[in-house]
Amino acid sequence: MTAAAAPSPGHGDAQTFSVKTILALVIVGVVSFSGLAVLATFAPELRGGADGGGHALSASAVGFKGAQVMLRAEGAPVVVSRIAPKPGRANPGLTVVTPNPSVPQKDLDAFFSQNLLIVLPKWRVAPQPTHIGWVLKAGPEPQALGPLLAGLSKVTHVTMGDGVSRPKLYGAGGPFQAGTYLPLDPIDQLQTLSGDDWTPALVDERGRTVLAQSKTHRNVLVLADPDILNNQGLAKLDNARAGMAILNTLSGGRGVTFDVTLNGFSRGRGVGQLMLEPPFLAATLCGVAAALLLGLHALARFGPTLTRGRAIALGKGALVDNSAGLVRMARREAELAPAYAALTKTLVARFVGGSRSGIGGARDNDTWLAELARRAGAADPAELTAQAERAQTRDELLAVGRNLYQWRREITREGR
Repeated sequence: MTAAAAPSPGHGDAQTFSVKTILALVIVGVVSFSGLAVLATFAPELRGGADGGGHALSASAVGFKGAQVMLRAEGAPVVVSRIAPKPGRANPGLTVVTPNPSVPQKDLDAFFSQNLLIVLPKWRVAPQPTHIGWVLKAGPEPQALGPLLAGLSKVTHVTMGDGVSRPKLYGAGGPFQAGTYLPLDPIDQLQTLSGDDWTPALVDERGRTVLAQSKTHRNVLVLADPDILNNQGLAKLDNARAGMAILNTLSGGRGVTFDVTLNGFSRGRGVGQLMLEPPFLAATLCGVAAALLLGLHALARFGPTLTRGRAIALGKGALVDNSAGLVRMARREAELAPAYAALTKTLVARFVGGSRSGIGGARDNDTWLAELARRAGAADPAELTAQAERAQTRDELLAVGRNLYQWRREITREGR
């Protein structure tokens, strides 16, 4: 019978996780979190136009990407703006906005200083499941657009025609004078608007306003039916001609800016983007490098372990430090000035070999030092002693110390 093998020593002490595995997990986590933070910061700028909405980035039927493509093909300057306009700064060309009914009025009012064309919404759509970026018509948009245009007119009526028609547009004033004629291809339920604060610019054969100019803001026009400019409308020749004629006439050859900030594609300028764009990117990278070095420093010890010293030191040095600390705490430093003056005179006497004892004692020593100072052209030691006895503050003590040190160097010729 074979005996069972005994468990090897230390088998139960094996590490549960490898150090390399833990380090790899930490690195993957840090890199993943950093990538997520960068993507979240630049998410508005990375978003494309594949949502099927009614804006200049969308290639769906209700989008307006075809308009900017046709304008570029004609050689016109075209910009798709992701930055909201600044108050008081007007665009020399034409700004086209395509708001949806949920856009707050104040956001639209910010564009009224521009040469502006507002294209109203018309259709409710749903994403097409089999093709990203395409949409299915879900019916007409509820025509409660009065609040959207409240900054231009107190009352605005938006109506839709019945069935499919092939309207003809005629100039009625403003930028389109009488004699302008723009035939259209078949349009489903032509949308028009009316109101006391609107002046017709383009009307159909029944006199209904398709393009209106604001009476309160003469630089603002509203296109009631978006099917003249959207992708499904521009797919038909006559609609494309009419749409390009409207844009070219209103822009005056100075270019067209399609705004997409009202459609949720604004470019933010928060702290995150400032940190990740030049010139602040360099400072961010330096901070990241410093954090990595601190992490490495925390993982491994640099140099030998420092031993803890005694709480109360021993020796003459500790005694002197403690005594000096007590004097400093008591604010009695100035009282040491006379003693320092006497010590300085004793050191000078020893250095030059003068007598420190005798019948007269210290008085004879002071007389001898006074004569020596007179011959050396230095100050009388009695004056320095009197100055030391008058010291009352720490600053006066420092002044006395500097004078005594200078007097000592002049007498002993130290450093020469």
